[in-house]
Parts: sequence; C-alpha cells; structure tokens
Amino acid sequence: MVTVEFAASLRHHVECAPQSVAPGTLRDVLEGALRAAPALAHYVFDDQRAVRKHVAVFVNGQIVPERVHLTQWLGAGDRVLVIQALTGG
Repeated sequence: MVTVEFAASLRHHVECAPQSVAPGTLRDVLEGALRAAPALAHYVFDDQRAVRKHVAVFVNGQIVPERVHLTQWLGAGDRVLVIQALTGG
C-alpha cells in the first residue's frame, strides 16, 4: 500500500487521517486518498483537476514538480505528503 498524508494546514479545513491506498499513478493514489474526505479535494485540485499552485506534493521526501498529469508510478511502501506551499515573512 501507499501511504498518503495531508499536512495539518489542509486538515484544518477538512479532517483526513493518513490513508493507505493501492499502488498506482500519483493521480490514482491522490484520488483514492481523497475518497475518505471528498471536501478536501477542492483544496488540493483546481477546477481542471490539476494540483493547485499553492499546494506541494512530495513522494518519498522529493517534491513532485508536475501538477497536471500526475503519471508517476507509486508502489507499495511509497509515502506521499500533501502540503500547502505557504509564503510570507
């Protein structure tokens, strides 16, 4: 299984415990994890179903720069972290 966790800044809007999802593309994994908290999808994806510009997705600690197709294959044991990319001073 792939573990998907949403950072506290996103869970502040919609609670979602870490999810265990079947391996697949990054899109499949994210969509599967969001089934547990469908209202959270609005905070992660835009209306074209691309990852929002203010959201960062990490796979095994490495940022995923691709935001549209999300075709990266994830296997058992992989970990995904979804955070809000905040800025400020």
